[in-house]
Parts: sequence; C-alpha cells; structure tokens
Amino acid sequence: MALSRNVRIASLILAASFLLSALLGMVRQAIIGAAFGAGADLDAFYAAYRIPEMLFTLVVGGALGSAFIPVFSRFWGQDDQTSAWRLARAVLTYVTLVATVVAGLAILIAPLITATILIPQAPAAQQALTSDLMRIILLTVVIFSLSGLMMGILNANHHFVAPALAPSLNNIGMIVGAVFLTRAMGVYGLAWGAVLGALLHFGVQLPALSRVASAMRPFVSFDWHAPGLREVLILMIPRLIGSAAVQINFVVNTALASGLETGSLTWITVAFSLMFVTLGVIGQSVGTAIFPTLSRLGAKDDLSDFRAALSGALQNVLFTAIPAGVGVFLMAYPLVATIYQRGEWSSFDSEQTAAALAIFAIGLPAFALQEILARAFFALRDTLTPVIVAVVGMLINVALSLTLVAFIQTMPSSGLGGIAAPKPFVGLALANVIATYLETAALWLFLRRRIGVVGGGNMWSGVLRASVAAAVMGGIVYAVRNTLPTTERYTVTLLIGGGVGSVVYGAGMFLLGAPEMQRLVGVVLRRRGNRG
Repeated sequence: MALSRNVRIASLILAASFLLSALLGMVRQAIIGAAFGAGADLDAFYAAYRIPEMLFTLVVGGALGSAFIPVFSRFWGQDDQTSAWRLARAVLTYVTLVATVVAGLAILIAPLITATILIPQAPAAQQALTSDLMRIILLTVVIFSLSGLMMGILNANHHFVAPALAPSLNNIGMIVGAVFLTRAMGVYGLAWGAVLGALLHFGVQLPALSRVASAMRPFVSFDWHAPGLREVLILMIPRLIGSAAVQINFVVNTALASGLETGSLTWITVAFSLMFVTLGVIGQSVGTAIFPTLSRLGAKDDLSDFRAALSGALQNVLFTAIPAGVGVFLMAYPLVATIYQRGEWSSFDSEQTAAALAIFAIGLPAFALQEILARAFFALRDTLTPVIVAVVGMLINVALSLTLVAFIQTMPSSGLGGIAAPKPFVGLALANVIATYLETAALWLFLRRRIGVVGGGNMWSGVLRASVAAAVMGGIVYAVRNTLPTTERYTVTLLIGGGVGSVVYGAGMFLLGAPEMQRLVGVVLRRRGNRG
C-alpha cells in the first residue's frame, strides 16, 4: 500500500526542508573546513560538541520525542485536549529543569570529562581548548531541549513547516559564527555560533506554537499528576538507555580518534555528517512524517492499516536509499572535494574523508530502514525491544571499533594485495556500518513477530527492481568517473556523474515497472498536459 496523501505531502515538505538544511549544513562545513582545515582546533571543536549533543539527545532528543508523541497523540485522538495540554505543560517544565541541572553540572566538570572520557589521549593543550569550547556549547542543551519538545508538539498536531525549518535556522546561526565571529574569536567563534543557531532553532517555532498551543498557557507547570506524565516517563526510560547506547558509540569513536593521526576526528565527523545529510532527506523525512500516523494506528491497535502504512514507508525509503548508497560510494571523493577543498582544507583531507564516506554509503539502506523500524516500535508503545537491540548493537560496535582500528594499525603501509592501507579511523566507520546492518535485521525480525509480515512480495519485488537499476547505474557512473579527471575537475565529475546516474536509475526503474516511478512520470505528464 502506498503512503497516504497527507503523509506523502508531509514527507515532501520534510524532505525539502531536510534538503535545505543539508545544503546550508554543507555550506557551513565548507566555510569551517576552509577556515581551519582538518587540524587540532577543528578536532577540539568536534570533540567539544559531542557531550552537549549527547546530553540533549538523552534529555529530550529521541527519548522524549518517542515517548511523548504517542501519549500526546492518544489524548488528541480521543478529543481530550485538556489532558493533552496538561501533559505538554508538565513535560515542558520538567524537561527544562532537568536540562538546566545536567548542563550546569557538565559545565563544572568539563575538564574532568575531557581528560578522562572524551579525548584522554590528546595533548593537554587540546584538552583545555576542548573543555573551554564545551562549556560554551553546553548552553545549547537547555535551548535545544525546549525547542525539541516544541517540535514534538507541532509534529503531533501535523504542523511540520516550522519544525522542519528549525534545522536550517540552526545552520544559519553556525554559518554566522563561522564567517563573522571566528575573525576575532578564532575557534571560539564556532562555539558561540552554535549557541546562536540553537536560539534561532527555538525562535522560528514560537509563532507556530503560539497558534497551536493557545490552550497550553501558562507554559510552566509542576503538575506531577498530569495525565499521561508517568506513562511518558515509563516509556522514556528504555528509550533513554537506547539513546545512551548510541551516544556511547560516538564517545568511544571520539576517544579512539583522539589517539590517532591529527585530523582523524574531523575526517570521520565530516564523513558521517555528509552521510547524515542523505539520510535526513531519505529516511528521517519519511520517518518523521509517518510517526504520528503510526502512533494513532498503534493506539487503536489497528494492525492492518499499521502494516500497510509501515510497508509503504519502507518501500519509499528503499526506493531512494539503494541508489543513493551506490552513488555516494562511487562519487565520494568528487563530493567531498567539491564541498570542502578550498582554503586550509587540502586534497589529502578530501581523500581521507571520502574513504570514510564511501564506507558509510554502504550502510545507507540500513541507516534509513532503522529510522523507520525504530519509530514503528515506539508507535506501538514498545520502547524496550529497540533499546535491547541498540544496547547489543553498541557492544558489537565498540568491539568491532577496537578490533578494526587495531588491525589496520598493524597493517603494513603498502597494505594488502597491492592496495594502500587505509587510515585506522576508517575502521570506526566500518564497525558502525556492520553493527547498523545487524541492528536493522534484528528490528525487522522482532517486528515481524509482533505484527506479522511487513511489506510482503510487493516490497521485495520493489527492492529487487531498485537493486538491479542501481547496479546498472553504478556500472555507468563508475565508467563516467574513471573517464573524467576526478582530481582536478572534481565538480564537473560530480555533476556529470550524478546527472547521468539519476537519469539511468530513473529510466531503469520505469522500464522495470516500478510503480513509484510510473506514478512520478504520470504526475509529470498530467501537469504538462494541463499546461498545454
């Protein structure tokens, strides 16, 4: 079954906003990379960002959103708006309180966190710089906690535009910091730019919230007996553990990278952010749009429509994730070089970042599916299963990271079989991809046990079509890439390779009878006919 019209519209809005945010994010990264290069200062900034990001995620990110939205949506679906707003007021108040306390404690012990957990193998001067930057960026934890809850409330009410624009405003704030503040403040300007971005992320949603939540005033309430509050907390605890497991992976990667060649943390961070851009457009847009629908269907125990909506979401995600993974894998270097290679960012930095990006691209379908499958469990008010999977995945990821980094470090510089040895940090990317595929497979199997077959023959035939078309596309893009001069005119290579790949994949899917492509062609032809 295809996605409903409302979900498709919401997905398109979110995909467009993710794309806008992605473009701004790449502009931001390009400016930062050109100004600092993959050196010690940028390593310190990315390391400093890790703890505030982790705290935000634990306090309100995935944990509260996945617990709050289903309960809030249930009250809304039962036309009990009074209880819904009582819950929202209480959650907003307690989240702000917890975020403030946690961020304050982290500010006090920032040097201890840096030296013992975050970058224990880095020089003392870099640890001190990281601590100073972290203290500034920790201000964003409180701001993003408020803003994240606002996003949840608006999405639950099917108001997607303002929350969708928030990440773009965040990027604009960071661009202002990178362009203007760094001139006088150096790398500290990036940290204050992050604070400005958080404020813009929060501010862009206030007008929409004031219209939607007029009945929510006053916004502050310590009502411990608010309907649904304890249920939110119960649902949140397992998800909190799962989010912690994911963040532990990032912290371990940061700690391991701190003992490797200078620039390793920047290379893998930039590579992951580029992969995440693609993931945002493909997986997060559909996942965010479908989640309120799945939550309502799950609250009504309507498993038939639940399976249909979920199957449509998965099929649409794979339709784009498979060719995107192939394309990014083949065009990793031209992509990185086009965005970053200027100023202090060298061709060597591009080569190392592209090596990690190519590995992440292999895992793109698994990353995208995981976005949808995890939300399906949350919509069914089952936060325990994905948490168990995430914790096991974290343990596998950490074990693989330690093993692969150590293995690569023992390889001769000439590599194996005549292929040059990769840098050890590439092992961190490979470990993450392997663990993600295992987690995705486990989520799929557990969900089948819970609700029955998801997708069925239609979805798997769609996967086969996409794989065949992507394979043909990959062969042609590979030939194009090797024909054009990737090292000197990498932008031309990227544009031609990307354009040819898109046309070949689209034509292949149409000839193979893919309903998604046939619907798209039908819409285009109808619009042209109407104009004629």
